[in-house]
Amino acid sequence: MVRMLEKLIKKRPVYLGKSVNFFADSIRLPNGKKAVREYLDHPGAVSAIPFLNAETVVLVRQYRYPVRKVTYEIPAGKLHSIHENPIACLTRELKEETGYTAAKISPLISYWPTPAFSNEILHIFVAEGLKPGPCCPDEDEFLSTSCVPYRKALEWVLQGKIRDSKTVIALLAYEALRNRRHYIKLR
Repeated sequence: MVRMLEKLIKKRPVYLGKSVNFFADSIRLPNGKKAVREYLDHPGAVSAIPFLNAETVVLVRQYRYPVRKVTYEIPAGKLHSIHENPIACLTRELKEETGYTAAKISPLISYWPTPAFSNEILHIFVAEGLKPGPCCPDEDEFLSTSCVPYRKALEWVLQGKIRDSKTVIALLAYEALRNRRHYIKLR
């Protein structure tokens, strides 16, 4: 059996920010040698596929500075802390970014977007029974919503029009779940 666990020698903060922190920790490898692990410390995030009805989803359009593009994404937001309830955070973020409130929120999948250099976990939900209301984005958020047929959003993933990982994973996971349920009903 291969030993894999690495042991912390010294935690070294490089940058402590408002939203995230960066560390360069000294660690001991399984073979006894020392190394440095640089990573982003993140409290986690939430997102949801908001369904207006069985065939229509609400996507958010916004400019993402690192890629210098306007993207289509499902609404999402960062947890205030690792202790914040993900559904409470999602309820807040859905209202802020889309104006909608959901009558039903169901978990879909949780995953680590980039475990090689971040401890962020992203919880994805399905939001249904949407009721419209006013958007109230943060003062540094400039976004708009688009109501898109669910099948078209899936096509956009395959065409590369949607490239945001949480949105790609959410749509494909939901489709896999729908197909699995359909398959189980046929048996």
